[in-house]
Amino acid sequence: MKNVRSKLEGKVPEAAIEYCIKLWELYPFQFKVNRKRLSKLGDYRYDPRAQSHTVTVNTDLNPYQFLITYIHEVAHRVVHKPRSRQLPHGLQWKSKFQELILPMLNPSVFPDDVLRVLAKHMKNPKASTAADPKLVKVLAQYDVHTASQPILESVVIGEEFFLRKRKFRKLEVKRTRALCLDLANNRRYLISQIAEISPVNKEGTAESPKVVPTKKSKKVNSTANNQINLFE
Repeated sequence: MKNVRSKLEGKVPEAAIEYCIKLWELYPFQFKVNRKRLSKLGDYRYDPRAQSHTVTVNTDLNPYQFLITYIHEVAHRVVHKPRSRQLPHGLQWKSKFQELILPMLNPSVFPDDVLRVLAKHMKNPKASTAADPKLVKVLAQYDVHTASQPILESVVIGEEFFLRKRKFRKLEVKRTRALCLDLANNRRYLISQIAEISPVNKEGTAESPKVVPTKKSKKVNSTANNQINLFE
């Protein structure tokens, strides 16, 4: 338990630590805090040979995103059945995720702006928070961001930009995503409109703004904070 507690302290809101430990006690699993992964915020894995369960969460997440991701993955652990054909993010997972996060949906855990958007999101939770632009946007306020880091939404149709060291041209907007052309392979991708991008400077390369803190999260323990796959 001490090991799990030490991994959670400073990563989730202080008011959520005991609940997170309780989930680990009720549904035992190996818990790992991983380095930043661009393709996912966390994951759940079952090893049939060892019959062991593992939950991982990225270390770079702000406390609110970390908590949501932790409970998201624990829900997978709870509903997992070996050799089952149930959908990873089907009704069983959605129902369990809603049940497990409900005790945390209160002002002592989440700030009001996050709580309002998260409560609405949990009425029909998606496979990833990346699928909910409003939730991504409100959570991002508690991240460490680059100064004046633009998002794809600010790019004019026809303009070029960089994303993950790849150069694109914005072609058209489709609701919350934009159809963009990868100039290296000439393939088209739908990319979230809230994806942080780098403008193209006069030399045709990406600008690199400085990193500064933005909105602070509520106080967490001082002993210790879909990024997301944007291509579909």
